[in-house]
Amino acid sequence: MTEQSFIKRHSVVIYFALAYGIAWIASFILGGPKFFTGEPFEFDDVGPMAIMALVAPFTAGLLMTYLADGKPGLKDFYSRFKKYRVGRRWYLPLLIFPVLLLVVSVVLGFFVSAEMAPVFATFGIMAGPLAGFLEETGWMGFAYPKMRRKASVLNIAITLGIIHGVWHFAFDFLAQYNYLGGFYFPYFFGFLFHIVGVRVLYVWVYENTGSLLLAMLMHASSTGFYGIIMPTTMAPVNWAIFYIVYGIACCLAALVVALKYGRTLRIKST
Repeated sequence: MTEQSFIKRHSVVIYFALAYGIAWIASFILGGPKFFTGEPFEFDDVGPMAIMALVAPFTAGLLMTYLADGKPGLKDFYSRFKKYRVGRRWYLPLLIFPVLLLVVSVVLGFFVSAEMAPVFATFGIMAGPLAGFLEETGWMGFAYPKMRRKASVLNIAITLGIIHGVWHFAFDFLAQYNYLGGFYFPYFFGFLFHIVGVRVLYVWVYENTGSLLLAMLMHASSTGFYGIIMPTTMAPVNWAIFYIVYGIACCLAALVVALKYGRTLRIKST
């Protein structure tokens, strides 16, 4: 087996190894020293870790696209990226995330703690598009089309959601554990459920439009409106409660889509 054929055969595994390796190693280099002192992380600590984490799937996605498929692969990536004429109705799902966030935060803010009530912040305006473009270059730009050839769309969406969710663990654990303590793992499981739910929604839109740009905008909406609506300071128990409830809400939204569209997540032709 030649080197080129080995890369093509194992390109998805290599992509995941690079996406995890770059993000996790950078997180431990940048965040490890402060984590082991037991200090809570400040924004100045988290920022460089977040940037390196975002760079990982972007770099790995473009590199593996070129190594596995060459210039035709990059051309196909660009054609999916610039596809924006997909029908107005497929831009409506961008509103799913602000609606879910507002409903969950208003309900929890009223019934559980005022800490969880919605706010308005500007951080998400920048963070959302940055996360959407950099992350989805790898997850939907490279990994998903390769994985799609081997199983049903819904199964692949859930699998990719789990892989993507766990990818956050090193960065998130280092940044959050010293503050959340015993509430960290309930919080992270809720976070993981939310990632799986939103991934199914990204895939649903992508399958019906073929637009990588719209998948990036879905991610930008999810991350961006979270940064706009949700407060940055809550008691540890409230972080766990919020993500468990929001994770369930995202999974219920994904379930509604799956029940309507089936395992292909596509509009059935008549």
